Amino acid sequence: MLRLITIPISHYCEKARWALERGGMPYREERHVQGIHRFAARRAGGGGSVPVLVTPDGVLGESEEILAWVDARTPPEHRLFPAEPGARSDVERLCRRLDDELGPKGRRLMYIHMLAQRKLTLRFNNEGVPRWEDRAIRYGWPLVLRFVRRELGIRPGIEAEDEAAVWRELDFVAELLADGRPHLGGERFGAADLTFAALSAAVVVPPVYGVPLPQPDVLAPDTAALVERVRDHPAGRYALALFAERRRECVV
Repeated sequence: MLRLITIPISHYCEKARWALERGGMPYREERHVQGIHRFAARRAGGGGSVPVLVTPDGVLGESEEILAWVDARTPPEHRLFPAEPGARSDVERLCRRLDDELGPKGRRLMYIHMLAQRKLTLRFNNEGVPRWEDRAIRYGWPLVLRFVRRELGIRPGIEAEDEAAVWRELDFVAELLADGRPHLGGERFGAADLTFAALSAAVVVPPVYGVPLPQPDVLAPDTAALVERVRDHPAGRYALALFAERRRECVV
């Protein structure tokens, strides 16, 4: 069986889960907390980041690679990437932009919000991880804070820059949809849609996700207000609709 090494709450890991489940590919998810995930990823043959997918063909260490690997094994009529090279290149370019901009900026913005809410963060962050890892992150919280801040480059004022970047990417997606197309690539749900929805999850916190996410009614007021504003944005509404309509879809 395929093995998927994850940080359960990670939106890049959600992108991989979504692709695998949509493609009807059984897998065993091995969940780890931040920091410890690096050792698990390297032990599985990946680098220092997750998701890592262990397959009979080798080890894949990027969500983009996992999406393409699954798609190549999906019936042609249900594939997420276009067959025509030029169109595929356009979709890959859009996915890469979302991977490079929305993904990391939205993640860091929400980490800044959530790290101030220790009990709530631990409640949702540690879903399904080994018991010893749950204990380690709880008792080692000050070390975890230092690790996350260093790894994500958190510094005073960065949240304002990240929030501006998130709105810029949401506006960009909304502009693509403004011509009336049903999906980012045109008529069909595709890789760009799945990528956008998964990576928007950090700030749209969809009710339907691979693990439970804290909804606005339990979030701190300023965090809940941010989430509600994102959900009210046309691109936020689109992301929520994709989760509601497509996240549990299996095409094979």
